[in-house]
Amino acid sequence: MFKRIKEDIDTVFDQDPAARSSLEVILTYSGLHAIWAHRIAHAFYKRRMYFIARIISQIARFFTGIEIHPGATIGRRFFIDHGMGVVIGETCIIGNNVTVYQGVTLGGTGKEKGKRHPTVKDNALIATGAKVLGNITIGENSKVGAGSVVLKDVPNNSTVVGIPGRIVIQDGVKIGKDLNHSDLPDPMLDKFLALENQIIQLQKEIEKGAVYNDNKNL
Repeated sequence: MFKRIKEDIDTVFDQDPAARSSLEVILTYSGLHAIWAHRIAHAFYKRRMYFIARIISQIARFFTGIEIHPGATIGRRFFIDHGMGVVIGETCIIGNNVTVYQGVTLGGTGKEKGKRHPTVKDNALIATGAKVLGNITIGENSKVGAGSVVLKDVPNNSTVVGIPGRIVIQDGVKIGKDLNHSDLPDPMLDKFLALENQIIQLQKEIEKGAVYNDNKNL
């Protein structure tokens, strides 16, 4: 147990340059507290003591702002940076050396039974605000960009960005055009512009009709 605790603390130092001392990490890192609470809750969950497991997870959620279902399976050296708003579903499977940032959701897409949450393989990184939904797999060494919504499997060694998420780098090779985050598509704006164009065309048709009627009366 103490070896795992030391490993968790060392992981924080490896991942966060702001960490200055072990005491600071132990007392102030909510992501670490959430992981430790999850291990206790998960132990009760595996013994079918579901109510106690959920109570522990909800207490941890109250104090850390991080919700990890006690049924989730989490590997070693898992790092949650800042962590507020992170949600990890019941059937999630997370490998070793995985990093997630604040606002990440590893959730389901409906009321289906069985495996309904993502599998995140070793060395993956999921950036701030990303939503990974459904029974899909994020491959080894892959990255999910901030604010992305991922609904399909991501191969190993890939980078995914956008809504919906699309692969822009795979095995170090760029795929398609670069995504410019300052120029993302706006479907609502596109619809309004299309309606505006239709109104302009109708006004022109009405004006033509009015001119024709005036000439006819003359």
